[in-house]
Amino acid sequence: MPHPTTAPFPHQPRRSLLCAAAALLCLAAGPLAAQEAFPSKPIRFIVPYAAGGTTDLVARTVGARMAQTLGQPVIIENRAGAGGNIGMDAVAKSAPDGYTVGMGAISTNALNPHIYKKMPFDPRKDFTAIGQLGNSTIVLEVGAGVPVKNVDELLAHARRNPGLPYATAGAGTSMHLAGVLFAQVSKTDWVHVPYKGSAPLITDLIGGQVPVAFDNLPASLPHIQSGKLRALAVAGAQRSPALPDVPTLAEAGLKDYAVEPWFGVYGPAGMPAAAVQRLSKALEDALAEPGVKDKLLAAGFTPRSSTAAEFEALTKREYERLGKVARSANMGTE
Repeated sequence: MPHPTTAPFPHQPRRSLLCAAAALLCLAAGPLAAQEAFPSKPIRFIVPYAAGGTTDLVARTVGARMAQTLGQPVIIENRAGAGGNIGMDAVAKSAPDGYTVGMGAISTNALNPHIYKKMPFDPRKDFTAIGQLGNSTIVLEVGAGVPVKNVDELLAHARRNPGLPYATAGAGTSMHLAGVLFAQVSKTDWVHVPYKGSAPLITDLIGGQVPVAFDNLPASLPHIQSGKLRALAVAGAQRSPALPDVPTLAEAGLKDYAVEPWFGVYGPAGMPAAAVQRLSKALEDALAEPGVKDKLLAAGFTPRSSTAAEFEALTKREYERLGKVARSANMGTE
């Protein structure tokens, strides 16, 4: 009979197997738990234009809903300048961990590289596409004190006074593109006055410092509705539901004219797939929320979601298309 203290413990092999299995389960669950933990802190959402503009309005509306889904604050940070390049450069140079994203646009990620001599980033290599937000409407507008009531009167005024200034929210923006094409198609002579965002542009337009502007409708709409600004036409292919009585520029006589800016969310290159999927789904859910959708539509912005892959493909197509437009229009800037 073996001594009791030296007898083998009958359950020891079973317990060892159970411990080993538990350890393997913990190791296997580790990566999954890490993925599920995202996000574990606030997310910085960079808007590359001044507060009060279209991108700012859309980012704050959508970001607030995304925060509810993600369970973390989405903090809006305005970093204006250089046609959106300063803010998007900050996105490109951020850590690719999913905690910094930016509000990119047709201008920052498809047009600017073809008109700025020195770009701080390459939109084809330095970003991760997360998802599209939708399309804005560009409006051709004048201050209430400008004595023109429609596009024909504006063009007649421009032909009598060549070199008239028109304002936009920045060089290289989609509004700048709209102004360049307007001058080309109408065969009139204008001088571009770029601002750092819609808010300062609107202030000067109301104050009479500049007579004419191309601006994204969401920022200008309240001032049009109050009578401080007068909308002459919209630049898209269709009238805006927010301004159903305002014609398109094509309807006003500029045949085949149409400029429709799109917006979306990007992160820095190299983001983890799990973070991209989480953010993309939260963005899609936010745009599907009736309260968010109604607020954006009322402001003149048309929500349109996409997958990350679809948005990446759109960005690449537009990059190629607008390169040809910018070169033909000689839109180069410093």
